[in-house]
Amino acid sequence: MVKHIILWKLRSELSEAEKRAAAVAIKQGLEGLKGQVPGLEDIHVQIDGVLETSNADIMLDSTLESFEALKGYAVHPAHVAVANEKVRPFTEVRTCLDFQI
Repeated sequence: MVKHIILWKLRSELSEAEKRAAAVAIKQGLEGLKGQVPGLEDIHVQIDGVLETSNADIMLDSTLESFEALKGYAVHPAHVAVANEKVRPFTEVRTCLDFQI
């Protein structure tokens, strides 16, 4: 099993309303991938309850069955569409940690 964790910072030029709308769209898009991407066991996007001590706005916490499944997830058309349409246009910083569990 592999954990795939991403932290994003939303674009600073977005208004609070735009940030909220973007965060909700990112959450819906990414969590909607469950059942579409082979090997994607679990996926959760945290957008609520972020404390002021944080330096990220959104966290993706996903579990895949293998490293090969992670590589497939990265190029899967449904994932690429969400990344290109809902994530990348609204984020300015991305941090990733992948590890075996």
